[in-house]
Amino acid sequence: MAKTDLLSEYNRKRDFGRTAEPRGDASTGAEQNRFIVQKHDATRLHWDLRLEADGVLKSWAVTKGPSPDPDIKRLAVRTEDHPLSYAEFEGIIPKGEYGGGTVMLWDRGTWEPVPGKSADDIAKGHLHFILHGERMKGEWLLIRLKPRGSEKRENWLLRKLQDEQAGSGDTLVEHELTSVSTGRSMAEIAAGSPDKSSKPAKAKTSKPAAPTSKASKSKASKSKAGANAKVPSFRSPQLATLVDEVPTGNGWMHEIKFDGYRALIAAAGSQVTVYTRSGKDWTDKFAPLVEQFADLDLPPCVIDGEIVAYGKDGNPDFSSLQKVLKRGHGSQGKGDALSFHAFDLLEANREDLTALPNIERKERLEALLANARAPIHVSDHVIGAGEKLYRTMCEAGQEGIISKDIAAKYSTRRGKSWLKVKCTRRQEFVIIGWKKSSARARPFASLLLAQHEEGALVYKGNVGTGFSDETLRDLAAKMKSLERKTPPADVDRTASKGVTWLTPKLVAEIAFAEFTAEGNVRHGSFLGLRTDKPARDVTPEKPAALPDAEPDVEISNRDRVIFPDSGQTKGDLADYYAEIAPLMLPFAAKRPVSLVRCPQGRAKKCFFQKHDSGGFGDAVHHVPITEKDGGAEDYLYIEDVRGILQCVQMGTIEFHGWGSRSTDVELPDRMIFDLDPDEGLDFADVVRGARDIKDRLADLGLTSFAMLSGGKGMHVVVPLTPGHSWDTHKDFARRFAEALSQAEPERYVATMSKAKRKGKIFIDWLRNQRGATAILPYSARSRSGAPVAVPISWDEIKEVGGANAFSIDDVAALQERAQSGALAGWGYAEQELPDA
Repeated sequence: MAKTDLLSEYNRKRDFGRTAEPRGDASTGAEQNRFIVQKHDATRLHWDLRLEADGVLKSWAVTKGPSPDPDIKRLAVRTEDHPLSYAEFEGIIPKGEYGGGTVMLWDRGTWEPVPGKSADDIAKGHLHFILHGERMKGEWLLIRLKPRGSEKRENWLLRKLQDEQAGSGDTLVEHELTSVSTGRSMAEIAAGSPDKSSKPAKAKTSKPAAPTSKASKSKASKSKAGANAKVPSFRSPQLATLVDEVPTGNGWMHEIKFDGYRALIAAAGSQVTVYTRSGKDWTDKFAPLVEQFADLDLPPCVIDGEIVAYGKDGNPDFSSLQKVLKRGHGSQGKGDALSFHAFDLLEANREDLTALPNIERKERLEALLANARAPIHVSDHVIGAGEKLYRTMCEAGQEGIISKDIAAKYSTRRGKSWLKVKCTRRQEFVIIGWKKSSARARPFASLLLAQHEEGALVYKGNVGTGFSDETLRDLAAKMKSLERKTPPADVDRTASKGVTWLTPKLVAEIAFAEFTAEGNVRHGSFLGLRTDKPARDVTPEKPAALPDAEPDVEISNRDRVIFPDSGQTKGDLADYYAEIAPLMLPFAAKRPVSLVRCPQGRAKKCFFQKHDSGGFGDAVHHVPITEKDGGAEDYLYIEDVRGILQCVQMGTIEFHGWGSRSTDVELPDRMIFDLDPDEGLDFADVVRGARDIKDRLADLGLTSFAMLSGGKGMHVVVPLTPGHSWDTHKDFARRFAEALSQAEPERYVATMSKAKRKGKIFIDWLRNQRGATAILPYSARSRSGAPVAVPISWDEIKEVGGANAFSIDDVAALQERAQSGALAGWGYAEQELPDA
């Protein structure tokens, strides 16, 4: 069929005297296998997937948008073929025209059928293909459904297939809210706001002005920001202390200890620098990884992690890493490509995060790298199950684990808030000499090792195994230029016999069984050279004692029933908070709090407390905050599980937090919209309202998250990068709530008036003013049944029966679901409020 015939339906439906869409003219030239996705707010919001084939764009309208989750199938309705020129279209289709509404260029790239398949499979109703987009990547499947009765439209299903690019839930459409072409949100496109990238927008139409957003997360907008942003400077990394035992308790998070090179990634848009642990710039050595980070277009940030290569068994392997680096990045193939495992975030958007708790920095890291794919990974962690992880790693032949105090800040020195527990002994040694081999083809028999102790090099024995032929030749060449006549360390006469001495500059990683009584390595094996650490810093690693455990908080009257209708006791509540603290602290720590205290139980007298009256304990801190009259009052805040439990001991049931940190109370970082339904409305009405707020915020380029309040309604949480005032914060929240209530006055109200709330949902924006508080995630509520405020994904809310679906009895379920991909990075996003 001729291309003009393929486009006849497209042209028939449009009046090109009114719409800015391109005319459906036949095109010539080689096919480029392009694909695009356009977010289209027409009668119903949908995403138009278009694949180049036969000289046109084959098109499907995908309801709810593409999901990276292989378990989620999306309806994709086949629509008319579009001209190739449509691949650049973004703007407004006039009301009354076919498809009238706002169109955003949401993704673009190239596509290809999997090997053995072709674009002809579209006609067969089964297309298996690979996308190389800025957002959609990896393998996908389109399957045509059998028509029902006289149904004329072609219904297909779009599904992501399981691969390294697969994810969970609707993270793509929930987090990617701006144009890949112009960096604009839907609201900005609708308002005709200017292109935010370096290129002019292809299509614009006039419309009354609307608030614009600086919350752009698209490649175009981030690249522009990155081009003008300076890459953050190097920071000395935190080092772990060697111990022989795994620390126990929920106060510790445990990660795999990777067998590779420690590295800090400093990034700003397309600018990326890779630093070693000692501050060397190794960007050129890791060029493929640098390209992967550049493609993410991150805001200015510093990420801590480990660069690894994999051995034949699929495990991280230091020797394999050495081989890859020796070959150089230009010769790295698919089989030996490097990976980066991120485990900490030191800085983001010029905000120093090192004072935040370990667990919160990890949550923010997961949010920052939510769209990263292999070879960039966020290191998984477990809480309170370190021994099991340690045994698993040792059985798998891995190096060991790293255990981190969840409440500790990041320190640029070695301390006991990070501990390492190794499966095998391995340390770094300085090479101070070599012994000649009797084998003609072997350049040396063994290496002499030493470490610095009290300012001098101390001999630590020999190593004669672990060398490949390639390693032998490489080491011999490196040692030739370092030969000297005198020993750099005191070595006994027997061990010195036949030694060629070396200037102590080379550092070797050695695995060994143990140290002998004389202090020498026994059964040593060479693993590789360490070029990321200077020889002067090589000292013995001796296992330290575990840090003293914090004294337990004694909970008195554990058997006192404080939830009389369901029977839970003060001890049950304390146990809940002790278990849930690792999940709660990222949101509760270092934030001024107001407590709901019920010393005699929830059915008796309860009261709010926000000032420090003394008596709580050493882990309940206070921060002075200036009041309206100019005076200052001490407000409460906590930092760790001890602080939470000391509050519980004093009769606390609920924890409510400010929208800012105790470190800078004048810079809000979280906006809350509390949906409070009138009597007679059911939870389905609340869910619908929460989704409405989410969609309207998305139009402004803002990512939001849902939380069950544990009461009657839900909270919609909008994380924000600090930088605006409380007046700006409050004004935006008020205008947003009022706009929604004015748009649908039969459903919503933005005032507290009881008379005006009948049959409606009150959008409570008043929690967004200085001094106001909102219930914190995972806080218990002083309500019947001991319910809990629980973070929830947008996919999950349709499955829960109410705002009080979880209680303090469900701690195991809450811990399990928090590890799911759907809640990864919940409550965190690097974004700013829209312009006024």
